[in-house]
Amino acid sequence: PYTEYIPETEVEDYKLKYVSTQYGGIGASTLYIEGKLFVNEVSEGYPADRQGIKPGDQLVKINNNEVKGKDRMQISQLLRGPKGSSVDLVVIREGSVITKKLIRDEIKQPNVSYSGMTEDQFAYIRLDKFLENSAQEVKDAAIALNKQQPKGMILDLRYNGGGILQEAVKIVNLFVNKNVLVVTQKGRNPQKTITYKTYTDPLLPQIPLVVLVGASSASASEIVAGSLQDLDRAIIVGQRSYGKGLVQQTFNLPYNSLVKVTVAKYFTPSGRCIQALDYAHKDANGNTIKFADSLMNKFNTTSGRSVYDGNGVYPDVFVNATKPSPITASIITKSLFFDYANVYKKKNKEIAPAASFKMTDADYADFVSSLAGKDYSYSSPTERLLSDLREEAEKENKLAAVKADLDDLKEKMLGAKKNDLTTYKSEVKRVLETQIVSRYYYEKGKVLQSFQYDKELAAAKAVLSNSTKVLAILKGDGEYRTIGSPIKIMATKN
Repeated sequence: PYTEYIPETEVEDYKLKYVSTQYGGIGASTLYIEGKLFVNEVSEGYPADRQGIKPGDQLVKINNNEVKGKDRMQISQLLRGPKGSSVDLVVIREGSVITKKLIRDEIKQPNVSYSGMTEDQFAYIRLDKFLENSAQEVKDAAIALNKQQPKGMILDLRYNGGGILQEAVKIVNLFVNKNVLVVTQKGRNPQKTITYKTYTDPLLPQIPLVVLVGASSASASEIVAGSLQDLDRAIIVGQRSYGKGLVQQTFNLPYNSLVKVTVAKYFTPSGRCIQALDYAHKDANGNTIKFADSLMNKFNTTSGRSVYDGNGVYPDVFVNATKPSPITASIITKSLFFDYANVYKKKNKEIAPAASFKMTDADYADFVSSLAGKDYSYSSPTERLLSDLREEAEKENKLAAVKADLDDLKEKMLGAKKNDLTTYKSEVKRVLETQIVSRYYYEKGKVLQSFQYDKELAAAKAVLSNSTKVLAILKGDGEYRTIGSPIKIMATKN
């Protein structure tokens, strides 16, 4: 499973995604909207930012190459190049054609996208990937934050899809004593079993620690979360993680290409494998299935708490995930938040600090007005259920008997739907505020602004503020004796 072939033309992008965080470029990301290529974000202090390239600029030419008809891979290849080389851009901004010459620089995409102290004196580190130097970045951030005497530390792995296993081991070692088992790698040949242990004295062996995880936390993220949970060293907060317990290795092929192959499974200190998909068994259609909750096996943490294998890392403190409403999802898909944030930036030279910025009701009314005449149509789950009900009634020759009631219900739902921008105002505002803040304070500003509404972060701080609860969770008192019980999980689903 997960076998992947990488042709020569994609090797550099592959290395950026899975190995290194550095490349030669301009420090800007792009997106397509209705066939046109726009600058999505610029990185603070890099060539695009220094030369005045702005989110919302439409890219027309790169080094005299028309961008129309080119895919994202081709665009990346045109924008990237050796440090010190030049790239000519032609952009359209507010109807005017602008030409820019940029000198490429070495772009460093940090593994730690943000670190800082919260207002209530907790250290927060957001780790987005486990590529080269990620453990050192976490260590540097932890050292700097620890000087400010935090009440506890929060390591955010919610958006981290993994990376290099050895970096995960080093990060665990920052908080766990020397010579402690972190992860075991087992392939088909039992003689090639590899164990990874901590090898130095820890940087912060006593600091109260929370690790945030979610459905996107995978692979190396799950090694960190799972091992710290098994060792009763950290409290895991959020949702169940992805469940990728496999190890890949990359091999060179002829013609400068690569292949990434699964070579082993990994097991956390308790002995569990968190792999969710069972590749040894298929359903009737030949598709890979997930391990049934009823087949999950029980393992014990250092203090004797019960944890389970086969379905990711289940948090000690579960927080329901926030799912966007249909109207919010549609506006995101249509890039209408993106459009309005660009307009807002043109109208407003300054805004409040990122951590406290909020739109006014007048701002929101202006946004709603900007949507007039724009297509952001969507179907709600209730509409889809009603459509299914109508189809079933027709199959059973009962439509005539219920048609009037179904039509009446549809009319009422459409009426309620017209008020969705009011019903979901607070949610829509949150997404829009994040877009607006990024125009002024870049990526770090987005993180700071999101703290105002972050349920998982609030839960983490609440736990760390209660030392009695911290001890109860790590000792396994009462309800915390069993984490992720299949019975409890199935009850939650129902």
